[in-house]
Amino acid sequence: MERQPSVRRISGREAVQRALEAGAEVRLLLVDENAGSGALLRLLESARSRGIAVRTATRRVMQRFSERAPSEVLALVGRDPDAGVEPMLAAGGAVWLLVGVAYPGNVGMAIRTAEVSGAEGIAIQADFDHEGRRAALRASMRADRFMPVHWCGPEIVLDAAERLGHSVFALDEAGESAPWQLDLTGGRVFVVGGETGGIPDETLRRCHARIRVPMAGFIPCYNLQAAVSAVAAERLRQQAD
Repeated sequence: MERQPSVRRISGREAVQRALEAGAEVRLLLVDENAGSGALLRLLESARSRGIAVRTATRRVMQRFSERAPSEVLALVGRDPDAGVEPMLAAGGAVWLLVGVAYPGNVGMAIRTAEVSGAEGIAIQADFDHEGRRAALRASMRADRFMPVHWCGPEIVLDAAERLGHSVFALDEAGESAPWQLDLTGGRVFVVGGETGGIPDETLRRCHARIRVPMAGFIPCYNLQAAVSAVAAERLRQQAD
């Protein structure tokens, strides 16, 4: 079992500089568009020479992404936003698979939850046109800049998971296990079905277990993004333990 979730973000110029000098797997630098000190410019030049992508953002965005006071630079560590499906799974963490989802807003919030909780990436099978995908990514706070987001059929992910020996868990209202009754750490694929149709039978048959998030109200199911959040948070708790 993993001991702690991986740290994905490093804040501040000096901390980022130390990470680069230590050989950390820095994938991306996000920089305040108004920052331009000599020390920062030298840091950015060093990053670019190592092939690290550098992107600018407004001070408001930097403030939202910083834990405390706004940082002039943030580093994304470890996860490659451009990774393909198999490398995404091979990283050995959580991967989310949405099947038959219908609403871009729900998809966007699920993408954001996956990123915030430290997932390796997410794959989505949905009948969205270009505008639908754009709407989902906007709702995700453009999490695709920091995590792989793939639009593909479920079999691509499930075949890769089988080759790599990863467990596949379905979030299913008819599931037999609560989230805390299963080991959610390590290489896992979490499958979530559409808002009305659920997970197709052919996909369910390829799942090793079915997770049911407990309910106690009259309405018989959670919103999609709430169920994703509950399982993602339980995974983080298990990693911390």
